[in-house]
Amino acid sequence: LHSHTHTRSSGATSGLVLCSFGIRNCTGNLAISGQPTRSADAVVIGGGSLGCQTIYHLAKMGMTNVVLLERDRLTAGTTWHTAGLLWQLRPSDVEVELLAHTRNVISKDLEEETGLHTGWIQNGGIFIASNKQRLDEYKRLMSLGKVYGIESHVLSPAETKDLYPLMNVDDLYGTLYVPTDGTMDPAGTCTTLTRAASARGATVIENCPVTGIQVRTDDLGVKKVKAVETAHGTIETPCVVNCAGVWATKLGEMAGVKVPLVAMHHAYVVTERIEGIQNMPNVRDHDASVYLRLQGDALSVGGYEHNPIFWDEVSDKFAFSLFDLDWDVFMQHIEGAINRVPVLEQTGIKSTVCGPESFTADHKPLMGEAPEVRGYFLGCGFNSAGMMLGGGCGRELAHWVIHGRPEKDMYGYDIRRFHNSLTGNNRWIRERSHESYAKNYSVVFPFDEPLASRNMRRDPFHQVLTEQGCVFQERHGWERPGWFNKDGPAPLKNYDYYGSYDIKKNVNYKYNELLNKEYTFGFPPHHDVIKSECLSCRHSVAVFDMSYFGKFYLTGPDAKKAADWLFTADVNKKPGSTVYTCMLNKRGGAEADLTVSRLEAGASVILVPSAPGDAYYLAIGGGVAEHNWNHIRSVLQDQGFRCQLTDHSEDMGMISIQGPKSREVLQEVLDTDLSNEAFPFSTHKVVNAAGHQVRAMRLSFVGELGWELHIPKDSCLPVYNAVMAAGAKHGIINSGYRAIDSLSIEKGYRHWHADLRPDDTPLEAGLAFTCKLKSSIPFQGRDKLEKQKEEGLRRRIVCFTTDEKVPMFGLEAIFRNGVPVGHLRRADYGFFIDKTIGYGYIRNPDGGVVSANFIKSGEFTLERMGVVYKAKAHLKSPFDPENKRVKGIYA
Repeated sequence: LHSHTHTRSSGATSGLVLCSFGIRNCTGNLAISGQPTRSADAVVIGGGSLGCQTIYHLAKMGMTNVVLLERDRLTAGTTWHTAGLLWQLRPSDVEVELLAHTRNVISKDLEEETGLHTGWIQNGGIFIASNKQRLDEYKRLMSLGKVYGIESHVLSPAETKDLYPLMNVDDLYGTLYVPTDGTMDPAGTCTTLTRAASARGATVIENCPVTGIQVRTDDLGVKKVKAVETAHGTIETPCVVNCAGVWATKLGEMAGVKVPLVAMHHAYVVTERIEGIQNMPNVRDHDASVYLRLQGDALSVGGYEHNPIFWDEVSDKFAFSLFDLDWDVFMQHIEGAINRVPVLEQTGIKSTVCGPESFTADHKPLMGEAPEVRGYFLGCGFNSAGMMLGGGCGRELAHWVIHGRPEKDMYGYDIRRFHNSLTGNNRWIRERSHESYAKNYSVVFPFDEPLASRNMRRDPFHQVLTEQGCVFQERHGWERPGWFNKDGPAPLKNYDYYGSYDIKKNVNYKYNELLNKEYTFGFPPHHDVIKSECLSCRHSVAVFDMSYFGKFYLTGPDAKKAADWLFTADVNKKPGSTVYTCMLNKRGGAEADLTVSRLEAGASVILVPSAPGDAYYLAIGGGVAEHNWNHIRSVLQDQGFRCQLTDHSEDMGMISIQGPKSREVLQEVLDTDLSNEAFPFSTHKVVNAAGHQVRAMRLSFVGELGWELHIPKDSCLPVYNAVMAAGAKHGIINSGYRAIDSLSIEKGYRHWHADLRPDDTPLEAGLAFTCKLKSSIPFQGRDKLEKQKEEGLRRRIVCFTTDEKVPMFGLEAIFRNGVPVGHLRRADYGFFIDKTIGYGYIRNPDGGVVSANFIKSGEFTLERMGVVYKAKAHLKSPFDPENKRVKGIYA
């Protein structure tokens, strides 16, 4: 870093004085020539990988009046001691794109801008597989990599030995080699980033701890960031970006923002010189839970253990500091490393590095605007992947700050993926973060569920369904039915920390045993159970507990205006109508899909809120309820609409009764005529069910005749019992979300955050029918859709089926005439049509429009784990394309 001569003058300006270029030191009563900066468009706090990447990308996007504050020196917290590995292939398309951007910034962009070398070394990477399942996982990554042009090779043990002569390959099943992986240098990278940001006008100040964050409440009662206080004065700003890593929770507390992460000791050791190790690739041996990073002519060795040490007393004085290494905890990594590279047994250890690192409940970062305070952004909790993800995430965070939303689908990192009842719950944060840490190197299987912190949110049906063998899935803290085990109950137990910390390990744990059987890339052993749940719904009748759904009321004088602007569909049909609709961001991307029911104004019971003006009832997939809630609230605030959004998710249950016999069953339970004429599809009524008031909606998420019953909490069990009693003679069964997943993909219904994401428009997703483009009613994102419609679609969703009965789960590569054109977002088995079904977005390789003819005229194949399958492309769902069944028309 440039050192500048600072002159003291007796007329020093009081308050905070910032310089216009370069990296400044802010210790003591310092006056610097140039103008004092008392305000900034954004203040980034924390000079590690994320802070430096964020300020660089903010400046690059044109926001130059930005300041980065670091309490010590750049990289002081966690970044300076990071291993700095970059692996490009991950089991997530978005993550692959984020990593690619980091690699571009580090290996190319920065050097071109500054003329400085960041310290990037491209020595390649090897993933080790000791068994077939692990190699299958790597083959999935290889197929996905083809879509993104990332070269990778599956190698035999002998080929691996040729590439890495010092490796023991006797116990290997195979490896995945990516020649363009490499390592980054934390200090070199952060220095170059801040140099480039400063050259564009950003200001970087070291030795300047933040002492407070001022929050103001505006006239509408909305909390917003006002200023950042430091030991050297105050900066007025509407925007703070918390990139403080392990210290992020404390910075959150300053503004009343919950930051759900924990600090743990994370360690590696550096060996003495090893003859013949130079230029070898980096190695990740997931099954031994260890990595080996090339460091000149030595190796650094580290990994993830089952019993990490929590750092409960996070200290502000901890900068370029380390903990003593606990050899009892670390020894497991040494054993794994010696097994893989036997020469290590005769090699000394030059140094040990054990520092603090922040970990989160699902081992994914915390990003985006905090629900509690507008203008307060998070960029923390990177689970020791802050260098690797920094470039991609720094760019998305900068876009978020400037434009209000990121460009990519960042929902998996967005703080709003967690329900607000969990983000302040210390037990949940600690247990979940421990499990995610311990399982970091586990194979990522399609149907995995956490064991930590279960039973946080339970609906009124939980006990009765448990007794009937329900195997629950966890979403948003809720327990929702996954599938029903024929061999009796499989209740959840308290978390046992995998037997660590002297906690007794759970024994005879049936739920865990069933979960372990799910650990396959084949069809699970209870494939037939899910088949019977699906076919019962298709041929007779099934009941689904969907109580975890978000249930919101939108009321107040501006409710109609708000509904017109928020929703893509015209929801202002007559009271009693229910409309499926999307909500968009400003770029026309789908932030949500939901049903909106227009209500009769009426008596003040939970089913009909009494409020002046129009009233709407919103039903939203439960796993994304927090995201929806915050999206709606932000739009209401930004537009200044006078209306109330109230959350009744916990006060009401919801069951969905679906199938050809659903009308016969419900006609016995509900005191209303259920004929097509009296109760058409897409309408709702408040009715009596077994003596209890419920809201009945004629809707389907599985493509059958059916109704949803939205039921006040205390009435849930009596209504459920009445439905089951009436359905007994029709063979009614309980069914779960695994069946819903299969039934809905068979019908072609979209799942938000799988087939429909914030980076997809409704037109691309085949949901143009949800958009009121024929009306003149403005709605958020409308202008972008009109432009897209005019120009033609450059990408669109397509349904694929294969004749071979092979399990697919999403991320399989799509080829048209042998050229990669996309990948599956979601795939499942369709039991009624008896085929594997997948949905994915495809592009035209020449960048042109993806027309119906482009789809019809292509020969399509799907690649799964390196094996290619012929596929048929469909423009409409292959199941009931005329939508007859939902209308009650059964041939």
